[in-house]
Formats: sequence, C-alpha cells, structure tokens
Amino acid sequence: MFWTVLLIVFVILFFVITRLFIIVEMREEVIQERLGKFKKTLTPGFHFMIPFVDKAAYSQEMREQVIDVPSQTCITKDNIEVSVDGLVYVKIMDSYRASYGISNYIEAAVNLAQTTMRSEIGKITLDDTFSEREKMNENIVKEIDEAADPWGIKVKRYEIKNIRPSNDIVDTMEKQMEAERKKRAEITNSEGYREARINESEGEQKSQILISEAQRQRRINEAKGRAKEIELVAMATANGIRRVATAVGKPGGELAVKTKLIAQYIDQFGKIVKSTNVSVLPTETANLKTFFEGVGTLQRHTQSNKTSTGQNSPKGGN
Repeated sequence: MFWTVLLIVFVILFFVITRLFIIVEMREEVIQERLGKFKKTLTPGFHFMIPFVDKAAYSQEMREQVIDVPSQTCITKDNIEVSVDGLVYVKIMDSYRASYGISNYIEAAVNLAQTTMRSEIGKITLDDTFSEREKMNENIVKEIDEAADPWGIKVKRYEIKNIRPSNDIVDTMEKQMEAERKKRAEITNSEGYREARINESEGEQKSQILISEAQRQRRINEAKGRAKEIELVAMATANGIRRVATAVGKPGGELAVKTKLIAQYIDQFGKIVKSTNVSVLPTETANLKTFFEGVGTLQRHTQSNKTSTGQNSPKGGN
C-alpha cells in the first residue's frame, strides 16, 4: 500500500514538473496559450508555465523546410500529357500566423504548388518545357509566395525535378532527334566537302599564281641578264674601239691596221677556197683565160661559116 501511494505521488509530481517547466530548442518556437487564449511566443530557452492554466499549443519548425511535391499529370499548350514533380523550399517567418492562419501550411503549399505548376505547364509547348524551367520556377515561387504571405510562410524557391512525357511521345521524340542528328551529319559532311573543294581550288589558284610569279621573275632575271650582257659587250667593244683608235693615231698604227686587214683577207680567202668548188685564179691568170676562151669562140664561129658556104656552092664546080 505504501509503494502504491508513493508511485501515485511520484506520477503527480512528474506531471506537475513537466507542466511547470518547458525547454524550447534553438530550431523552434512554441506558441503559449493561457486558458485557451494566445499568451505569447516562446523563443529558444527555459520557460515557466502554470500547470493546468498554460499550455504549449503549437511548436513550429523555424528552419527552412524542403517539401516534396508529388508527381502529377499536366497538359501542355500543344495538348501533350507530361508527368511533372518538384521540390518547394519554405521557411516560417511568423510562427503566430503559421499556427493560427492555416491548419496545415505544408499541405496547403503542396496543393498550391501543384495547381500553379499545372497552370504554368499549360502556357507552353512540350519543347519549351525543357528550356523554360527557370522561368517556370520563378513564376511558381511568385504565385505561392503571394498566397502564403498571410500564413507567415516565405517560399524561398521551387525546383522542377522531372518532366516525363508519355512513352509514345518519348519514342516520337527519339525518332525526331535521330532524324535531326542524321540531317546535321549530312549538312556537316556536305559543308566539309565544300570546304575541302574550296581549299583545293584556293591552293591550286595560289600555286598557279606562285608559278606565274616565278616564271615572270625568271623572265625578268633573264632579260636583266641579257641586258647586262649586251651592256658589257657594248662597253667592251667601245673600249676596244677606243683603244684601236688610240693605237692607230700613234706612229706606225696605220701600217699595223693595214697589215691586220691583209692578214684577215688572206685568212678568209683560204677558207673560201677550201669550202667551195669555184676555181679561184689570180687576176692576171683570169684575164689570160678569158683571152683564150674568146679566141676559141672566134675559131668555132669561122669554121661554121666555112662549112655553110661549101654546102651552098654548085655541083659542077666540083
């Protein structure tokens, strides 16, 4: 009997002590009610409460919370079904309004996020859903934040996790992408072939230009060489003529010139005799030969006349 009474007293004391003291952790705030009415917001620390009068009605998490938005089916602007899910990040800014402004702010934030997401998906086509994610996230955050302001909730950001079209749409998109890749490959190949032809033609053109430039330079160099050669020959001839003229003007120069001319004449005369069949005689011999040829011609002419006369005389004279 004694132990039973002692146990009852212990339970009563424990109940009174737990009702008399409360410890609020750093990550939360507690709403204190007195006789069913709001008393104050208990911040982190140690607090006294009147048993059976005061009550810790609500305990709110003050850290940023991540709420998973379940997947749902949405219809795009081009009437294609897609499954979309996401994550919404919220933070309680006012624990009083979060406690008395709405019964369950988490459920309300999820439903509002799904509704806003369906609305945003319906404004764009399927192709734009992948490129317009950031814009959709910003619009969803804006809509949820405006609606959640009376609840003392601040929506930090929203992230779309997955956008999954139906299997038929995925197959169609894969075929379309494959066709697009083939088209790009063909375009790339044709452009490469065109670039190669252009490079070849440009190389051939540059080669022809270089060859023509080399030929032109060679002709210029040859012309300059011939001109230089002619100039040097002319200068040498002029120098030789000047020296000859100077030598002729000196005593014995005229005789040397005549001797040189005679020597050249004899040399050229010998070459002519060797290279031709013409009989070349001295001047006196040539005149004598002409004399004898004239005498022979005259004798033949006389004999011819005598023969003519004998034939024309009468037979009786014989």
